[in-house]
Amino acid sequence: MVVQKFGGTSVADPDAIGRLIQIVRQARARDGRGPAVVVSAMSGVTDTLLAVAATAGDGRIDEALPRIDELRARHHAAARALAPAEAAAGLGTIIDTVVDDLVALARALSVLGEVSPRTLDVVAAAGELLSSRIVAAALAHAGVPAEWVDARRAIITNGEHTRAVPLGDETDAALRATALAAIEAGRVPVLGGFVGSTKDGHTTTLGRGGSDYSGALVGAGIGAREIQIWTDVDGMLTADPRIVAAPRLVPQLSFAEAAELAYFGAKVLHPSTILPAIERNIPVRILNSRKPEGTGTLITAEPSPSATPLTALACKRGLTVVDITSSRMLMAYGFLRRVFEVFERYRTSVDVVTTSEVTVSVSIDERRHLDAIAEALSEIAQVSIEHEMALLCAVGDRLRTEPAIAARCVGVLEEVPLRMISQAASCRNITVILREADLQHAMERLHEEFFGVEA
Repeated sequence: MVVQKFGGTSVADPDAIGRLIQIVRQARARDGRGPAVVVSAMSGVTDTLLAVAATAGDGRIDEALPRIDELRARHHAAARALAPAEAAAGLGTIIDTVVDDLVALARALSVLGEVSPRTLDVVAAAGELLSSRIVAAALAHAGVPAEWVDARRAIITNGEHTRAVPLGDETDAALRATALAAIEAGRVPVLGGFVGSTKDGHTTTLGRGGSDYSGALVGAGIGAREIQIWTDVDGMLTADPRIVAAPRLVPQLSFAEAAELAYFGAKVLHPSTILPAIERNIPVRILNSRKPEGTGTLITAEPSPSATPLTALACKRGLTVVDITSSRMLMAYGFLRRVFEVFERYRTSVDVVTTSEVTVSVSIDERRHLDAIAEALSEIAQVSIEHEMALLCAVGDRLRTEPAIAARCVGVLEEVPLRMISQAASCRNITVILREADLQHAMERLHEEFFGVEA
């Protein structure tokens, strides 16, 4: 039994949903029951809904209503394409009910002149509620016994609206009573991701990446053997394809390696969104819904024996390096605490830190409070700032046991001016900070050295 989570591009239109149906049918034929299906909103819908809330809250109801009309038309068109006339009529009524509620809410927001987090959750949840209804109906029309499960009855959260935290025991119990009960009755449960509710029944959302989180919660709650994340890429790649022309597919990596890659820039999957799978040791597989025959990338607790010394490369652009220099820090306790209290005060996270006898250098990617940070730090040290920097990170579990790999990484970049070099205590990565202008050349050199040129 597996959980199949489909992202926005995998439910973007009737053709995409048609591919989803085939993928679900094959999983059901293979396993004899299930799968559980979790879907995102159609691509672009959540952004539109957030824009509707913002414009309505600003009193610009004349801008908000046409966007809602476009959403209504898009979902009706999908319903007509995927379900027979009689079923499409019933589905159309459901769509109209959700959208009419959205119109009423937008009008209320325009009068109130503000959007509370609680109201924003109700607006944002509409995308997943609509897409899951359509997918459930499309599966049923295609001969797959499907049952729509209201995610608000299956994912129980606290009341922190727009980034709610699921309540583990309550969610597990709710999933057993809804999704697992449907599977045991021979049906395919279909839930919208990203959406939940409080114990009191108030709609909540799990924040960006919440649909992956929902997929992991469902997998943990029903005891799945695997969680599949169906997206529009083949899996995790050895490098960003926008920088390296021919990156390779990473067939398998560990949760720890995935965490390092995600933190340092890889966008496919962030481990915080699959934490329930990590906690219960459920393998996660990333697959391409446009190429369902592919093997994808499997993420497990333990790394697989790797044929290459590194697993993959990741990068970030647009960083700023801040140097804090003071002779007073030499052999002085408390200096680093004072430095990092400044970053904490202005809620600015630090990517990489290096220290020398009298200098602390940090890289940051959030510059909103940079002037205030520099002013506060100047009270205890000299401060210099360098913009247009980038981070390049090489990740692999073998770095822990083969120190020569780290030396090889730096050696490959001998002609590139490196601003900072760091290796964390986990020894799963080596990270360098360099000028943004040098990033592409440096990443290409590392990729060629460790992954070669794919035939």
